[in-house]
Amino acid sequence: MNVRPLGDRILIKRVEEVEKTRGGLFIPDSAKERPLEGNVIAVGSGKRLEDGTLVKLDVKVGDVILFGKYTGTEIKVDGIDHVIVREDEVLGIIEK
Repeated sequence: MNVRPLGDRILIKRVEEVEKTRGGLFIPDSAKERPLEGNVIAVGSGKRLEDGTLVKLDVKVGDVILFGKYTGTEIKVDGIDHVIVREDEVLGIIEK
């Protein structure tokens, strides 16, 4: 299934979280925190201003971004958890 976000929305797949601590202990699912990093899977066309001009998004497909812990709407696409957020909810782009 393909999902194309509308407007200034971004479809993100969360980065997989580490299952073990540095000491080798396994972390149970109930103790894990939701990752705040994600890979951009799809982006919308951009934000439309009041005068009708379209402003392109700063993020692009393939970027790794940081976003807030409780932001966005969680959805499942082909059985995989994704998050849809607005561009103003993105905290930053991780550059490697």
